[in-house]
Amino acid sequence: MKELKEYFVGIGQVKGYIFNQIRATKYAFMYEVSENNVIHYEVFKRVENRRYRCISYPTDAAFGVWAWTCETLERAEDKFNEIELNTILYETN
Repeated sequence: MKELKEYFVGIGQVKGYIFNQIRATKYAFMYEVSENNVIHYEVFKRVENRRYRCISYPTDAAFGVWAWTCETLERAEDKFNEIELNTILYETN
């Protein structure tokens, strides 16, 4: 399974954005995203694309479903921990 890059520069719709992975587990990812010194955070569930044998970075349609944008690191950490806890609880039931 091909993992997500830890650092990359966006292309297409996110051209010019710089993505830097700051947390990753087997359940979730958190990226710091910057453009022109403006920073936000993207937090999302780990989604495996079995067809292409890779981990998927969320598209626009995923936000609000299995990915979220957060304005602060504190909110991003809360969302990341929420994903972790919910996934662990789901797996144990």
